[in-house]
Amino acid sequence: MKKKPMYLHETAGGVPPLVNRRHDATFKSDAAYRATLPDMMEAVNAAEGARVPIQQVGCANFRLPLKFCTADGKLHTLETSVTGTVSLQAGLKGINMGRIMRSFYEHEDEVFTFEVLRKLLLKYQRKIDSFNARIRLAFSYPMLQPSLRSGLAGWQYYRVAFEATMDGDGKFRRVIEFDFVYSSTCPCSAELAEHARQTRGVYATPHAQRSKARVRVELAAGRSVTIEDLQRHCANALKTETQVMVKREDEQAFAELNGANIKFVEDAARLLYRELAGDKRIADFQVACSHLESLHSHDAVSVIVKGVNGGMTADFMDFGSLVC
Repeated sequence: MKKKPMYLHETAGGVPPLVNRRHDATFKSDAAYRATLPDMMEAVNAAEGARVPIQQVGCANFRLPLKFCTADGKLHTLETSVTGTVSLQAGLKGINMGRIMRSFYEHEDEVFTFEVLRKLLLKYQRKIDSFNARIRLAFSYPMLQPSLRSGLAGWQYYRVAFEATMDGDGKFRRVIEFDFVYSSTCPCSAELAEHARQTRGVYATPHAQRSKARVRVELAAGRSVTIEDLQRHCANALKTETQVMVKREDEQAFAELNGANIKFVEDAARLLYRELAGDKRIADFQVACSHLESLHSHDAVSVIVKGVNGGMTADFMDFGSLVC
């Protein structure tokens, strides 16, 4: 019986496969060879499905160390998750994702600011012939925070994202997203606990829980806001940020601080609204709060926006990402 050839594997008797699977580590490509390589961006009538524009296509969550500057001029090199997308015109196929990634490596020695992101977006539009382009940088940002009474200090890490978009008319928008973790003590529970003590001499504690606020702010044209500014806004509004380094005197101070700043989740949203609305550098904002209830088996949530015509909306529903 004649043996059937295999495409990828050697068969009995030493018959070689029809396809060579060897990797030649010594092969070097030159300009002439690279010029022969197929490029999907040159294909005609290759798009599958409906011939309609695509609002976003690109790559998400590629990671690299990027430099960021603190408000006092110090540099942090932080692991950063990068998402870069562009719009794609009807009928076109292929955006060359490698160009998006390579563009970041071209700027890897720079301190990343919104001005650097603006340059990158212009490159996207020019090289990929796109109407709209956007970039999101997500990273964990360290800030040294003092304890309440002991004089100690510890590093608090904040989830931060920079988002930049450029539309076909050249309009450049800058958004910072900032997560702030705090403690919330229930006003109703505090009243009931005090009632039990006053009327029956029973010691009771109000329920409190770790909570998170996600603040999204769009910067006004020509104005800048630092990450430290947003942390300060959140701390000024909510007061009860969770602590890093804690001794007994700090724990006692934190209990007193929570007692002085009891709040429902809707209180948290309004407190942040008042704080952010007073900053003229912020053109628009959205705030989403989640209190991870220690009494209930569900969370308490709230969303509030500045109310700019045509601006940010209150359609936030990703409350699962506010677990802390």
